[in-house]
Amino acid sequence: MAELDTDEEKVEAIKRWWKANGVAVIGGVVIGLGAVIGWRTWVEYRTSLAERGSIAYEQLLMTAEAGDAASAQKQVDAIVDDYGSTPYAMFAELTRARLALAADEPAGAETALRAAIDRAPDPALATLAALRLARVQLDRGEPAAAADTIARYGDEAAFAADFAALRGDIAAAEGRIEDARAAYQRALDGGVANARLIELKLQDLTADKAS
Repeated sequence: MAELDTDEEKVEAIKRWWKANGVAVIGGVVIGLGAVIGWRTWVEYRTSLAERGSIAYEQLLMTAEAGDAASAQKQVDAIVDDYGSTPYAMFAELTRARLALAADEPAGAETALRAAIDRAPDPALATLAALRLARVQLDRGEPAAAADTIARYGDEAAFAADFAALRGDIAAAEGRIEDARAAYQRALDGGVANARLIELKLQDLTADKAS
């Protein structure tokens, strides 16, 4: 769960940014609608919607933390239905994926992560969901599918080290030891968050080669 915990820190950082800047972003996109429905009315509506979505999402997190998976799933569905135009629908799908993984349901996690990618209001958020999706695919014994996901979404600079580490995992799973070592080293050089774990993986490869 260490990698997911690191991802959650990134989600929280993006969420804080969106809460501070989301209205301005929305304003830039829909400013042309001002003449039709009134700029102030539109901003007030979007702000209210985002605030309610934020509250619903925080309640979802508390329910999930309490271990009430059934209620959490219902809250995810409600957020997606009621706040589908806000980033909280995407955050809710990420939570659904975590619940599925905790219940040992990787197929459900994969479905939720694909939905999160589709709902992501920002390329960085889509990339984060794709990173998790590739991890799930690799854990399911599908390194080719994981590699395809990385090829499609792995260009975001902010996640370059994380994707390098995952490329190392894929190469190791396929027995491409030198490729794995090179990928892990790129991850470390890029400042991957879970550096100690990557160092251990790299050491294991070196030990296997020596033996």
